[in-house]
Amino acid sequence: MPASKRRIPVSQPGMADPHQLFDDTSSAQSRAYGAPQGPSGLGYLTAPASPPAAFLSDPVSNMAMAYGSSLAAQGKELVDKNLKYYFAVDTLYVGKKLGLLFFPYLHQDWEVQYQQDTPVAPRFDVNAPDLYIPAMAFITYILVAGLALGTQDRFSPDLLGLQASSALAWLTLEVLAILFSLYLVTVNTDLTTIDLVAFLGYKYVGMIGGVLMGLLCGKIGYYLVLGWCCISIFVFMIRTLRLKILAEAAAEGVPVRGARNQLRMYLTMAVAAAQPLLMYWLTFHLVR
Repeated sequence: MPASKRRIPVSQPGMADPHQLFDDTSSAQSRAYGAPQGPSGLGYLTAPASPPAAFLSDPVSNMAMAYGSSLAAQGKELVDKNLKYYFAVDTLYVGKKLGLLFFPYLHQDWEVQYQQDTPVAPRFDVNAPDLYIPAMAFITYILVAGLALGTQDRFSPDLLGLQASSALAWLTLEVLAILFSLYLVTVNTDLTTIDLVAFLGYKYVGMIGGVLMGLLCGKIGYYLVLGWCCISIFVFMIRTLRLKILAEAAAEGVPVRGARNQLRMYLTMAVAAAQPLLMYWLTFHLVR
C-alpha cells in the first residue's frame, strides 16, 4: 500500500502562515516609515513650513535667538575695536615696558604716538597702555601670594580667593573714584576706562617684585624692593597722567594758574600717591 504523503499547506498571497503565532508587521511598518505621510496618514506629501509659520509657531524662542545673535555681534565688535588693540604686544614691547616701570627716570619722551588721529598699537609705542602686562601681572600676583601663604603654612583656597577678590575690589574702586573725580572737575580728556584699568594695573608688577624679594631675603629685601617700585610707579603715573589729565597745560608748555587746573594737578597727584599705598596694603601681610 503506497505510503500516504503528508500534505503541506501552501500559503496563499496575503494569507498568514498557519504555524506563525503572530503576524509579521515589520515590512508594513518599514514601508509606512519610508513613505512620506500626510496629516491624515493617506500618504500625501507634506510641504515644509514657511519661515513666517515657523516663527509664529514659537515666537519666544525665535526672538531669544535673534537677541542672542545681536549681543554676540556687538560683543565681537567691541573686542575687535577695543580689547584687541590693548593686547597687540610683542616680546620686545613687554621687555621695554617692564624696564620703563622699574626705571622711569631714564625715559624722556612720554608722548603717545598717533597715526591719522588713531594711537598706534602698543607694540610700536612703549608709551601706549596695554592690558597684557596688567592681566599677566595680576594672575602672577595671585600665584605668588599663594606661594607666600604656603611657605607660612597659612594657605587655603578661601584665603587665596579673598586675596584675589580684595585686589579686584580695590581696582574697581579706584577706577570708579577716578571717573567720578574727572566728572567733577570737568576734564576733557581722551583717557578711557580701559586706559585707567591698564595704568592702575601696572602696580602689580612692583608688588610681585616686593613679595618675591621678601620670600628670598626677608622683610629687609621686601621693603627695599617695594620702596623702589613704589617710587617708580609714582613717577610713572605722574608723567603719564600729566599728559592725559593736564592736556591743555602740557600742550602750551607753561603752567596754567587757574583753579580748575590746580584741581587737575591735585587729582593727578592723588592717583599717583594712591598706588604705593595700595601696593603696601595688598602685600605687607604676605611677608613675615
